[in-house]
Amino acid sequence: MPAQRPTGPTDPAPPAEAVGPLLRGIAMLRAISDAGGRLSLGELARETGFARSTVDRVAATLARMGYLRLDQYAVSLAPRLMELGNAYLAATGLPGPLGPLAERLAEELDESVSLAVPDGDGIRFVHQTTRRRAMSLTFRIGDLLPVERTAPGPLFAAEWSAERWADWRAAQAAGGHGTDFPAVLPPRTGDQGQHPTFEERAAHAGQCGWAEDDQRIEPGLIALGLLVRAPDGRAACALSVVSHTSRHSVASLRRAVLPRARATARAMERALREAPQTPPAPAAGLADWTHASKQELGAEFVESLARGLTVLTAFDQGRDQLTLAAIASATGLARATARRALITLEHLGYVAAEAGRFRPTPRVLALGYPPLSRTTLAEIAAPHLRTLVQRVHDSASLAVLDGDDIRYTARVATGRVMSVNITLGTRFPAYATSMGRVLLADLPADERHGHLARARPRALTPHTRTDPADLAACLEQVAREGYALVSEELEEGLRSLAVPVRDRTGRAVAAVNVGMHTSRRTPDACLEEVLPALRATAHAIEADLHVAQRFVRVPAL
Repeated sequence: MPAQRPTGPTDPAPPAEAVGPLLRGIAMLRAISDAGGRLSLGELARETGFARSTVDRVAATLARMGYLRLDQYAVSLAPRLMELGNAYLAATGLPGPLGPLAERLAEELDESVSLAVPDGDGIRFVHQTTRRRAMSLTFRIGDLLPVERTAPGPLFAAEWSAERWADWRAAQAAGGHGTDFPAVLPPRTGDQGQHPTFEERAAHAGQCGWAEDDQRIEPGLIALGLLVRAPDGRAACALSVVSHTSRHSVASLRRAVLPRARATARAMERALREAPQTPPAPAAGLADWTHASKQELGAEFVESLARGLTVLTAFDQGRDQLTLAAIASATGLARATARRALITLEHLGYVAAEAGRFRPTPRVLALGYPPLSRTTLAEIAAPHLRTLVQRVHDSASLAVLDGDDIRYTARVATGRVMSVNITLGTRFPAYATSMGRVLLADLPADERHGHLARARPRALTPHTRTDPADLAACLEQVAREGYALVSEELEEGLRSLAVPVRDRTGRAVAAVNVGMHTSRRTPDACLEEVLPALRATAHAIEADLHVAQRFVRVPAL
């Protein structure tokens, strides 16, 4: 069944059993998401119409869950919120097997490639592979576009029933979509008669199996779409190749990409048919955690909101449709509590029910996924670095390996009169830095040797290690111990301690360090006072990174 529209002034009132705090919490998450991911508490109260005391309590609860970050009088979305959208994406079974095929097609064509699913009167993106160029696709996973102004839209509409068409026409007659699609430009005026109607485009798509978008969303943007069908024959998603009129006309795009796009769509259908039946992953079972948080924080923690949102985490790969009993078991909630949460979520359009089973809808992605899907590793790390600096009272940084150097991508400086002064983008030789050694130590032995050979280590201070055999032994030790401590090898008076930050596969994709003057701490004091805090920071960054990385490529640079 199609998802409902966002609740508005003319929508039906919530059912009597709806959970009020859950309604308010979702409204706040939507408001922050629609604002780009950040709002002041005052702005949030104005946007939602809630009392400031309500906003404060709900924000505190969402922050405790790791879904929001509080920064004095402002709130911003936190990467952990993506676990709700991840639950929906995993339940669809689409991005996992189809994402690599979309990425390969994008590489072959040198064009952006998207996967989208129907969502009410719109289409919502579930995968994006974007080409990096000055004129490139700016849509994000979770973005919603009106069905009639896209390439996937006619493909889905070609299979609508007469009743479904009547609903769409009634919505159009009532004034279209209102604020459901805030990122979309107004309809074109003056030339509509020169273009086929949406009904005509849908009929054509049903006949030929493909559809086009000729600048209906934005001037210059064109796309070609094809359906990808599930093993049972229903439309699983639509594959779109997106380009720009500076590269193609609609006709030339069709000639250039249709054969390969068709081959990819067929490969995607095979992938769905042949997808292994993996056992469902264990659910989080967060009811005990929410109770403990309530006991600790008291009235500031809205337990019914937290428990309502945990219902969405019950869905995952292999758990795409669940009964009430299965949801209660997966989350650890009482059946009555889970039932009221499901009634609320169904009213808002985040779950759909059929024959006693519930499934998440694409609207779950509207809960912060679009702005968070463009999160960088530096943005993930920044708040954790601030916490680390407050704890150890020395500057902290994040760096990645860039060739034979490290490059600083995030940094929080301490307020000391004498502190380490390094700007973002600064590069240093990897062999002479703590973060560089952590990253080099994670490489296979032959790659480490290649780095040292290319770098041709030279003395930067009287203390710099330059002998290749000595450095190789040093990197072996770093790999065993999991940290690197470097004293005065990059600059006299500078001591630095670093640990790796690992991605979901266990590979070190970055390093985090604390840098200080040698007079601040002895090497032993660094290991005793700083290393535990540094490791805790790396683990916190990794926890956010692993959530964000599940279906999104998080850029390190």
